[in-house]
Amino acid sequence: MSVEELLREAVRLTEDQQLTLVHRLLLASEPPASEEVERAWDLEIRERIGRYDRGETVSRSASAVLADLDQRLAS
Repeated sequence: MSVEELLREAVRLTEDQQLTLVHRLLLASEPPASEEVERAWDLEIRERIGRYDRGETVSRSASAVLADLDQRLAS
């Protein structure tokens, strides 16, 4: 099947199915994470949670973070 044929079929899917397809395509294009990378992320997550639990950092809503990014990109 050509890319054009795939696209014609994909636009017939429901929005939810289209998003699932896009997500799976993006995942398929990523190299698999190594165990070393997974361990490093696990350690980073635990350290961030620890800092939050100790009151060393504060949380922000995703909408606030995205609004800041939009503002920075618009400048």
